[in-house]
This record gives sequence, C-alpha cells and structure tokens, in this order.
Amino acid sequence: MAEISITKITENTTSGLINGLIGVLVFSVSLPATRIAVQDLSPVFVTVARASMAGLLALGLLLIGKEKRPTRQQTLSLIIVAFGVVLGFPLLSALALQYVPSAHSIVFLGLLPLSTAIFGVIRGGERPRPVFWLFSIIGSLLVVGYAISQGLSASFLSDTLMLLAILVCGLGYAEGAKLSKTLGGWQVISWALVLSLPVMLGFTFWFFPTSVAHVRTEAWMSLGYVSVFSMLVGFIFWYRGLAQGGITVVGQLQLLQPLFGLVMAATLAHEEVNTSMLGVTVGVILCVAGAKKFAK
Repeated sequence: MAEISITKITENTTSGLINGLIGVLVFSVSLPATRIAVQDLSPVFVTVARASMAGLLALGLLLIGKEKRPTRQQTLSLIIVAFGVVLGFPLLSALALQYVPSAHSIVFLGLLPLSTAIFGVIRGGERPRPVFWLFSIIGSLLVVGYAISQGLSASFLSDTLMLLAILVCGLGYAEGAKLSKTLGGWQVISWALVLSLPVMLGFTFWFFPTSVAHVRTEAWMSLGYVSVFSMLVGFIFWYRGLAQGGITVVGQLQLLQPLFGLVMAATLAHEEVNTSMLGVTVGVILCVAGAKKFAK
C-alpha cells in the first residue's frame, strides 16, 4: 500500500509539473503582450476588456459542462482569486507597463514563486522544509540579479506597482490552487471570471476608446492574447498543476517565467538576447529541482 501511495504521489507531482510548465509558457507572453496593448489602449480598458472576453468564454464553458454552482464558502475564496488574478495583477502590471519596457517588469516575476509559496503556507496550510526556502530565495535572487545586470532602467512608481502586482498575484495563485482541489482547476478560474463579469463588462463599455483609428493591429492582437490565453487557458493548466503537484512544488516553475518572458520580449520587441541567459537558466532549473526535492 505504501508503494502504491508513493507511486501515486509521484505521478501527481509529475502531472502537476507538466501542467504547470504549460501554464508558465502561456503566461510568459503576458507582459510583453500587455506592453504592446497599453501603448495604444488605456491600462484600465485593457484590464476590464481582457476580463470581460475571458469571462464570456468561461460562462460558455460552465454552461456547456453544466457545472454546479460553488458553495458560499467557495464563493468567498473565488472572490479572493478574482481580486488577485482577474483584477489586481492585470491592472497593476498594465499601469506599470506604461512607464517601463516589459523586460524591466519581467524582473519582478522572479519574486512570484516566493510570494506564491508564502501564501501557500498562509492560505493552503502547506509546510515546506527549511531547505525549500533556501532554494526558493536563491532562485529568486538569481533571476532578479540576472535581469538587473542587463542594465534595465528603474522607475520607482512602476517598481512599486509591480511589487504590489506580485503580492496580489501570489495570493490569487495560492487561493486558487487550494480551491482547485475541491472545485477543479478550470472551474476555479472560470467561476472567478464569471463572478467578475457583470462589473468588468460594464466598465469595458464605459472605458471603451472614443476613437480606435490610432490603435494598431498588434495592440488588438495582444489584447486578444491576454484575454483568451493569459486570462483563461493558461490558468486552466496552471491551477490544475498546482492542485496536482502542490503549491510550493509547482509554484517554483514560475522561476522560469522571467527567462521565458525575456525571450518573448526580445522576440516581440526585437531586443538583443544575451547568451549568458543559458547559464542562468541552468541555475534556475537546479533551484527548481532542489525546491521540489525539499518541499514536502
């Protein structure tokens, strides 16, 4: 029985890491795409429009699946999820991206695994071993140190907004992961979006640009990406992964997101990619592996 239990845990962890990695890859495009969108559209409109479009899609999924309505206790948790990942992170990061390139904001994503792990302890009841925190902190410092070494300019306002964005996002991730164990991964983000839909849809019409003649095709495409993939599809894989493999274990995959994000920023913005990224990537992967080993 013990061997069967250990095998099942291993399989869940592996599945969780795979789903989590897919989610991270999807999210890696989010900040560069948001940066492109806010150059032509207001940050508030981008935030509410992406939530509205994703909310309509989520409503369709819930109706097709004939999903049961969440309980009152689950609804309270869904409100926390919505505050963190539907409103908080999208709005705060969009506001920050008005002032700095996406590459600068991506620096702060290196702190997201630590934020998620902290809220995983507070809200999810997880108790990782002390060595886990060592690997988590080293990994975060490695990513942040690399990005800063690239000579990125600083902006106090944008940095403050990104720090707040990381804080509320970690809360939303941890709360959603805990809820996914009983409600289901895609159901969590779908219900969070649907609960937010009436308000977000109303604000979408309110903040719709008076003229769209100046809005480039790239901006609309970027808005479409963050609406469908960043706001819905990515979360389906991400919450499923967190529920399967554990918040503290799978959450460490976020250490790879800044590096993937920098690659996407370089690709979309035609910025030069430093070859030293390879060495940093290896170091980050080792930190993820170490954190995974000592998490339980």
